[in-house]
Amino acid sequence: MVAHDVKDLSLSGAGRLRIEWAEQSMPVLRQVRERFAKEQPLKGTRLGACLHVTTETAVLMLTLKAGGAEIALCASNPLSTQDDAAAALVREYDISTFAHKGEDNARYYRHIESVLATRPHVTMDDGADLISQLHGARKDLLPDVIGGTEETTTGVVRLRAMEKGRVLGFPVIAVNDADTKHLFDNRYGTGQSTIDGILRATNLLLAGKTVVVCGYGMCGRGVATRADGMGAQVIVTEVDPMRALEAVMDGHHVMPMARAAEAGDVFVTVTGNKSVIRTEHFARMKDGAILANAGHFNVEIDLDALAALATSRRPVRPFVEEFVLGGGRRVYVLGEGRLINLAAAEGHPAAVMDMSFANQALSAEYIVKHGRTLEKKVYVVPREIDREIARLKLASMDIQVDDLTPEQESYLASWTHGT
Repeated sequence: MVAHDVKDLSLSGAGRLRIEWAEQSMPVLRQVRERFAKEQPLKGTRLGACLHVTTETAVLMLTLKAGGAEIALCASNPLSTQDDAAAALVREYDISTFAHKGEDNARYYRHIESVLATRPHVTMDDGADLISQLHGARKDLLPDVIGGTEETTTGVVRLRAMEKGRVLGFPVIAVNDADTKHLFDNRYGTGQSTIDGILRATNLLLAGKTVVVCGYGMCGRGVATRADGMGAQVIVTEVDPMRALEAVMDGHHVMPMARAAEAGDVFVTVTGNKSVIRTEHFARMKDGAILANAGHFNVEIDLDALAALATSRRPVRPFVEEFVLGGGRRVYVLGEGRLINLAAAEGHPAAVMDMSFANQALSAEYIVKHGRTLEKKVYVVPREIDREIARLKLASMDIQVDDLTPEQESYLASWTHGT
């Protein structure tokens, strides 16, 4: 059996069924896999991946394996692993997987080291922890690496900082910045799955509640739209005036967190920054306030500050912890402040991950072909890949679009046409 560290291999049968179910909603990735199986564009490539270990990720791994890659996979978040999917990857599909739901930090980084021990030629990240370890403790491996890909906003921010600091050791494609990723995965996937995670953890009725969404990027827009659609009053907090203006024009209330803290029933952080909700905000919250995070790392809610304020704390439901503050006020934190959509639910629906992971697969192919000629920079997904994924997705939905006529193409390419 391939090298692995998963919680329970006996879950592999159930995991395989769930992977097959996800695959049905991923027609673009299926088409990519068919071509990969014929052309073998990744043959002989060692690929190290640090992603959320879910059924949808499993479909991506099977696509990469079909293309000839030798894969080692670990989790990109301690609470995001689906243990049955991890077991199936090992036992049913012979893919080295290192992931436990609920793993502690020591095991989390041990799993990253297990992936790096395979000396990957290509890295595939969700949050840039694999790349960070490569540039820190395992610089000796950098000469082997052709390039990498990055899935999420937080990771791209880290990578651009590395590029700016001139420490990035190889080219990386920012999959998150592809239109077929962030316009759909971030907005529709995060929006739906975050609300799903909150409801599974709490069984809360959102109608009539005030939901505070911290951050109005694509993820925040998705959360705000879904909360509004379920009858909640939505407040948005922002630091960017352009995004704040968009939130106002979209019909939401916008105010500083100091004011929102007094009004909110449910708070959702989606900023990619730290200490978005902190001591002065906890002090203003009403009894029963619920705090959830949908950003990649568990730093957006200052949990250490909350613990210092609390007179007591206890788990009251799976993925719900109660903190009792002065005067008996109770504040509830969901999923340890980690990604609530994966901690308490199943993450994004497969239909939207289809496009995100098609970008990952095709970007990995691009890196293998062109990585040695690229500068050590962060690159956007090539436009032709982005457009092809959109075309394949529309075709899978049996949706047709118009083509430009020769006359229209000429008109758009000319500056001589007037009124």
